[in-house]
Amino acid sequence: MAFRFLAVPGHRLVNFPQALPDDERLEPELPPVHEAVERALTGAEFRDMRAKDRLRTLLQGDRPPSLGAPETGFGPSAVFAQPPQDLPALLRLADELENLARREAGERALVWKCGDCGARYAVPVALVRQVSIRCERCGTPVELAATRSLGEESLIDPFLGAVNHSRRELAAFFREAMARGWPVLVAEDRRVPRTQPSA
Repeated sequence: MAFRFLAVPGHRLVNFPQALPDDERLEPELPPVHEAVERALTGAEFRDMRAKDRLRTLLQGDRPPSLGAPETGFGPSAVFAQPPQDLPALLRLADELENLARREAGERALVWKCGDCGARYAVPVALVRQVSIRCERCGTPVELAATRSLGEESLIDPFLGAVNHSRRELAAFFREAMARGWPVLVAEDRRVPRTQPSA
């Protein structure tokens, strides 16, 4: 299941099939990899329940969600957290997500890509020096300068970089939504095929 989190002021909530307002909305900037968001929540709890289980219960439980959809292609939204009663639990979840991101970061590498053939090169951050190498695939010079890198990723699992980015974005989003006093909503993306739930 692919999730989409958003927050809008409580007085702007509408019922499905209407769409939620997009002029006053807060959303985390998540990578376009649906599995990264789901995996980001793995191991995190919200109100003595696994966060992923809470999402499934809200979106596929006995009482279907009834609030407006974020946009076309999404199902109705459900309230994931409502201030002020969920404020402490959501802030604990934000802390937990940031701690998971820190704990699972592993060794980081800067990444470059050959401008001609697209071959990727990764160098551990501690070993980065400004040098020029010839691409193994096409022979074009590739400048390995920190300022020209595509960014950082995990050496062990590049996908983990997207997962940890999602964790940090969700944590910041949860804090900002609670600071504004807006309910945090979640909706299911119906544009992607459903897969079997993972543990």
